[in-house]
Amino acid sequence: MNNTAPTHDDIAQLARAARQASRTVATLDGATRNAVLRDLADRLEHAASDLLSANAQDLAAARESGLAGPKLKRLVLTPESLAQTAEGLRQIAELPDPVGAVTHESDLPSGLKVQKVRAPLGVVAMIYEARPAVTVDAFALCFKAGNSCLLKGGREAARSNRALAELARAALAAHGAPEHAIAAVTTTDREQLRLMLTLTDDIDLVIPRGGEALIRFVAEHARVPTVQHFHGVCHAFVDRAADLSRAIEIVATAKTSAPATCNTLECVLVDRAVAPEFLPRLAERLVRDGVELRADVETLSLVPGATPATDDDWGREYLDLILACRVVGGLDEAVEHVHHYGSNHTEVIVTEDEVAAAEFVDRVHSSCVLVNASSRFNDGFQLGLGAEIGISTSRVHAYGPMGVEELTCQRWVVHGSGQTR
Repeated sequence: MNNTAPTHDDIAQLARAARQASRTVATLDGATRNAVLRDLADRLEHAASDLLSANAQDLAAARESGLAGPKLKRLVLTPESLAQTAEGLRQIAELPDPVGAVTHESDLPSGLKVQKVRAPLGVVAMIYEARPAVTVDAFALCFKAGNSCLLKGGREAARSNRALAELARAALAAHGAPEHAIAAVTTTDREQLRLMLTLTDDIDLVIPRGGEALIRFVAEHARVPTVQHFHGVCHAFVDRAADLSRAIEIVATAKTSAPATCNTLECVLVDRAVAPEFLPRLAERLVRDGVELRADVETLSLVPGATPATDDDWGREYLDLILACRVVGGLDEAVEHVHHYGSNHTEVIVTEDEVAAAEFVDRVHSSCVLVNASSRFNDGFQLGLGAEIGISTSRVHAYGPMGVEELTCQRWVVHGSGQTR
């Protein structure tokens, strides 16, 4: 695509081209797909300075337009993030090939040999804001799973996304794969986006990744199947049997390491039995880290310098250096709070009591539940998927970080020897 805003016809044509390319991508052997991904990793490293230059132009324009702080943070590319993206590509290339994998097989009394086999979805449309690295992650996961992808990034990352997509197309061409396996679209026209969401003949799945307004728009207007999450309201419960020093480190870093991400901790629930010892120590650490504590009445009695919480602070995704805190009577009350205010994203329990840990895991059914570890690990790269195309909190075919397996479907392949019915 050039710098001219795409028309309705342009977007429809790109989708048709992606559909045509998907038929070829689905038949490529795994070695070719892996070679493309490794080639793209090399190209990312070699083009790092050009990519950072394009990203600097996006950042300058975003600051001038007054882009909100959390989005601005997600827009940034760094040498470190590019290196991680390249490493993610190599990880994805090393994963087992999902296409054609047999997940079930049986021999029936009729003599039929029945298999359930993983197959590509076809064309996956990704709609996202900021986060230019998503351009590469989405392409890599889709391509590994035998799919084409149609990527609709935000205007704020237009230069970065365009440069990354061009590298992917170059890697595809170098290995004889169809360049239309990736198509990048930048438009702010909601009518054009609405059109894209109706292209049922050429798009098989839509994945929105961004703010709640974007995701709700997609959910409301899509005629194509979608997966999404609206919020990342992540909780940590500090049990009475917790190692308190460990708990402080987990809670503090889960808030401060990347406060604008969906797996950032937004609320800590503290067992009343350890609150008098734990909360003053936690508050001291949070003050040092520049985190504002929004506290319930019981927490305020132990940490007088905290900000009184309001009803709006429970179930809120701050995406900032703000943490809600509530004292609870134990595991039952903590689970009840999570069920009422959670978003099915990520929950943590910190405890040395294996029975309490097992009960928390059994009763809390969020897309990822962690025991004695940070909520920040609910991430495709960190969980060994190489990358993720998003985190689904929709309990459909995918739940949690979506890697290559979640970008396939399963179909039946049956071998007979002349059986009739």
